Amino acid sequence: MATSVKQALGDLNKERFVALLGKLIGESKYVQNNPPELIPEEDRVVKHVLDSLLPFSTTTGGGPLVINHVTYKPNRGNLVVEYPGTQPGKVLSFVGMHMDVVTANPADWDFDPFSLSIDGDKLRGRGTTDCLGHVALVAELMRQLGETKPQLKSTVVAVFIASEENSSIPGVGVDALVKDGLLDKLKHGPLFWIDTADKQPCVGTGGMIPWKLKVTGKLFHSGLAHKAINPLELAMEALKEIQLRFYKDFPPHPKEQIYGFATPSTMKPTQWSYPGGGINQIPAECTVSGDVRLTPFYRLSICFDEASSGVACNLESRGFQVLCKATEEIVGHVKPYSITGTLPLIRDLQDEGFDVQTSGYGLMATYHAKNEYCLLTDMCQGYGVFASIISQLED
Repeated sequence: MATSVKQALGDLNKERFVALLGKLIGESKYVQNNPPELIPEEDRVVKHVLDSLLPFSTTTGGGPLVINHVTYKPNRGNLVVEYPGTQPGKVLSFVGMHMDVVTANPADWDFDPFSLSIDGDKLRGRGTTDCLGHVALVAELMRQLGETKPQLKSTVVAVFIASEENSSIPGVGVDALVKDGLLDKLKHGPLFWIDTADKQPCVGTGGMIPWKLKVTGKLFHSGLAHKAINPLELAMEALKEIQLRFYKDFPPHPKEQIYGFATPSTMKPTQWSYPGGGINQIPAECTVSGDVRLTPFYRLSICFDEASSGVACNLESRGFQVLCKATEEIVGHVKPYSITGTLPLIRDLQDEGFDVQTSGYGLMATYHAKNEYCLLTDMCQGYGVFASIISQLED
């Protein structure tokens, strides 16, 4: 059975994949997510995915794919695509391929961010790595299943989602799908969140807590410093004490080495502001802002506005085992890693009872960056990893 599955899925159809990706990147200008100025219209991406998959659907093509287009806000659809297996309750899923992107300023780029360009192995444009490249990749996987119709015990489900890049408008994407119970069956098997990078399992992420420290002093001429109270100096002294207490309460955790975190939990300033004035003027106040990045082995005991918790994937699960074996088989080596960047949606899924594992085949170096690109060879390997996962779970 495993051999026949691999034969049916074959290798990634590069020409078809690049053609679909070109259509998706052509919509990237209209799926930038930065409310309230930019509200993405993910249905523009949905249309192209449907054009690829509907010929193999139960409704219009006489094929096996069961397709559900679920929309909670106008023009902001999600797409759930199912290839039915023969064994009830046996399922695996690929989730998280989001159809919105972060903003791009064409003046800052060396090429047009809103159209696909090809430079050797590089596929260039906003969304190639994060995450329209993965949308096209998993769409091709589901199309191949629909076209070749291998007999699988497992039901394979792909969930293309809206609204990942900005959570200021809830109830649009995967959170709403979970709330409505539309993904409940996915709890019966591994869920692979396809939205990281560098072809290796990402087994841990960090939580994030934004903070702000406002300090009030007394404005006066810097030549008469004895008549002023310097808020900048007060802020530095206060922040030093706060950081010392933070690192005492949240020291490096032993599990951070097991999960491959590059750094332990951190608390750091990232912004400094004051009302302005001359160089010879001590200001009346200042504000220091920053964030806490907390590894998932420390839980938030109180609620903070805009805070999110980290994730530690289950390293004992079957999903993790098959992902590692597939990665070693296709990529040539496996080295799981963790980052203190945040993926709040997957923590929510984990808390709801899903066995979440994460991977991705773009490039971490180009995530949210100008001149974004991915590599076609990496995407080909990603397709091979997916095929290997399906084959292993059939055994």
